[in-house]
Amino acid sequence: QDNSFEQFIINYCNEKLQQIFIELTLKEEQEEYIREGIEWTHIEYFNNAIICDLIENNQTGILAMLDEECLRPGTVTDETFLEKLNQVCATHQHFESRMSKCSRFLNDTSLPHSCFRIQHYAGKVMYQVEGFVDKNNDLLYRDLSQAMWKASHSLIKALFPEGNPAKINLKRPPTAGSQFKASVATLMKNLQTKNPNYIRCIKPNDKKAAHIFNEALVCHQIRYLGLLENVRVRRAGYAFRQAYEPCLERYKMLCKQTWPHWRGPARAGVEVLFNELRIPEEEFSFGRSKIFIRNPRTLFKLEDLRKQRLEDLATLIEKIYRGWKCRTRFLLMKKCQIVIASWYRRYA
Repeated sequence: QDNSFEQFIINYCNEKLQQIFIELTLKEEQEEYIREGIEWTHIEYFNNAIICDLIENNQTGILAMLDEECLRPGTVTDETFLEKLNQVCATHQHFESRMSKCSRFLNDTSLPHSCFRIQHYAGKVMYQVEGFVDKNNDLLYRDLSQAMWKASHSLIKALFPEGNPAKINLKRPPTAGSQFKASVATLMKNLQTKNPNYIRCIKPNDKKAAHIFNEALVCHQIRYLGLLENVRVRRAGYAFRQAYEPCLERYKMLCKQTWPHWRGPARAGVEVLFNELRIPEEEFSFGRSKIFIRNPRTLFKLEDLRKQRLEDLATLIEKIYRGWKCRTRFLLMKKCQIVIASWYRRYA
């Protein structure tokens, strides 16, 4: 019920994670269809980049305003921080405050004067400004870190590297908000280099009890997690896509014309392969550089056919090897018989 600075930065991280989820599953996938020349009707979705900008913008973001309040001279309180937010963010469609100039919130009794509200992707969250400035400062005094660095215990010394006299920095230590923002940026950069898989957990009730299914709560989560848009994109799109070269290399043994070697462009080889297997035309589409398969069952069918073909090829190899081995043994025995017979006739 009471959300302060800690919950604010946690929700900021959730916004960034939701943004990368949107980028990879909704935005990037639809753009890929357009790049590949696949016929596609764009599916609208809510992009929470506007909320991330409200929080992390270097000039007008909430974290920037908070840092500015912590660094400026004069009397600084949580109330002056809220006044600054009301001046800078009053017109933002996802920011709400009773003290702002926006008249639609002046009579909102659910929003106290000492609070502000952000409309996150998962719903509205109200934050109490009390403690924001002090928690953001979160400064460790230099003399304390220097004293801890001089400790004889190696672990304590390692925990306070900034106390090393050789590394003294006269600049003001970074605030908690700026440190968290930099940490989130590093996390996002790391995630963008990966190929992530998502598991969305739906909470069936707030009581953490079994056999209770709150339909309203579940629908709320599905709506605000962007799952409806994701399902629409998945159902209208293609379950699997792969470049022509690796696709042909993996399934070329299923067609006599492409096995063992295909002389020609990879796309033409894939077309011959799919025509030979008589896969319905509505199950796949040819892009500029990739083959798109609509339903997983088509991919499963290809994998089953490949598995069976590999078993047949293994049997063929085994048969040829056994035949070669038996023939080699037979020829050796025949040669030995001729030598023995010739020597016997000589001495007979």
